[in-house]
Amino acid sequence: MEINKTTVVKALAGVKDPHTGQDLITANRVRDLEIEGNSIRFTLELPNLNNDYKSQLNFACQEAILKHYPEAQVHVHMMATAPGAQATTGPLPHVKNIIAVASGKGGVGKSTVSTNLALGLKALGATVGLLDADLYGPSIPTMLGLHGERPKIQDIHGQPKIMPLEAHGIFTMSIGFIIEPEQAVVLRGPRLSGVIKQFINDTVWPALDYLIVDLPPGTGDIQLTLMQTVPVTGAVLVTTPQNVALADAVKAMNMFLLPNIDVPILGVVENMSWFTPAELPDNKYYIFGEGGGELLAKDSKSVVLGQVPLVQGIREAGDGGRPAVLDESNVVTRKAFMEVAENGVRQVAARNKQKDPTQIINVQS
Repeated sequence: MEINKTTVVKALAGVKDPHTGQDLITANRVRDLEIEGNSIRFTLELPNLNNDYKSQLNFACQEAILKHYPEAQVHVHMMATAPGAQATTGPLPHVKNIIAVASGKGGVGKSTVSTNLALGLKALGATVGLLDADLYGPSIPTMLGLHGERPKIQDIHGQPKIMPLEAHGIFTMSIGFIIEPEQAVVLRGPRLSGVIKQFINDTVWPALDYLIVDLPPGTGDIQLTLMQTVPVTGAVLVTTPQNVALADAVKAMNMFLLPNIDVPILGVVENMSWFTPAELPDNKYYIFGEGGGELLAKDSKSVVLGQVPLVQGIREAGDGGRPAVLDESNVVTRKAFMEVAENGVRQVAARNKQKDPTQIINVQS
C-alpha cells in the first residue's frame, strides 16, 4: 500500500477544530507531516492541550486518514502554540480578549454601546464577536438587522454545534435568534446559567481579537456564570450622568472588584451625556446632569472611554438594524463611538501589559 501525501492532507482538511469550526489545514494546525511505509506522523499545534480537546482531534484525525488507508499506522503528536498554553483550559482559547459591558440598571443604553463598540473595533481592523447575554431582553437581533434570523446547527465530531450569525462583519449569538420576538423568557438561575454556557461552549466562535458580552442589568446569575465559564479580560461600565444611574453602576463596579472576582475595569462610557438637536449641532443641553461618568471612572480607578450624546439618529440607527457607528455621514455620533473603541483598544493593551490574565472564578454562592 502506497500512501499519497496529498490524500492525507485532503483527509486532514476534512477535520474541523471543535472550537473554531475551521479545518486543520486552513487553520494551519498541521506540522511536520512525514510518511514512511505504512506509518504516518505529524504534529498538531493547538492553542491548548485540554484532554477532551486533544482526544476529540486525535480520534477525528485517525478516522479521516483510516478511511483512505485502513492499514496505516497514524501517530499524532500534540504541542501547544505558545509557552504556558498547556494551562489554558477555558472553552475559548482562540479568543484573545473577552470584554463584559455592564450597567447597574436598565435603560442606560448598554446594548447600544455594546453593539457600536463591537462595530467600532471591527472598523479598526479587529475580528470581533458580540454575545447577547441579556436573556430577558435581547436587543442585539434588532440592532444588527437580524430580526427573525435563525442560527444553523452543524455536526462537528458527532456533537451538534451552533454557528453564530454574521452581520456587518461581526459574529453574534443571542437568545433572540431562538425564541419568538414576543415570547417571554421565564427561567430560573440554573437554566439561565445553562443557556449562557451553551452560547459559550456549544457555539463555534471563530478566532477573535475581541468578544464583546452585552450583560443584563444588575449583578446576578448571568454575570457570575460568565466569569465562572471564561476568563474575562475586563469590564466596560455604562452609565448616564444622573445620580440614579450612577448609584446602580457603582454596584456593578463593586461586583467586578470583589477579591474573589477581580475583573479589571477597563473604563466607563457615559451615555446620553447631553442632548444635541440635529438642527443645532453645536448646542448641548445637559438634561441628565453632568459628571457622572467622571465620578464612576474615578471610583473604579479607570478612565472615561467616551461620552455619547443623546441624538435621535442613534435611536433610529439601532431600530433600523444599522448602528450609528456605521453611518459615516453622521460625524458627531460616529466620532463618539469610534472614540470609545479607540480608547478601549488602548485600555485593553495596557491592561494586558500590566496585569496577569484574569482567571476563571470559583464562586459557590
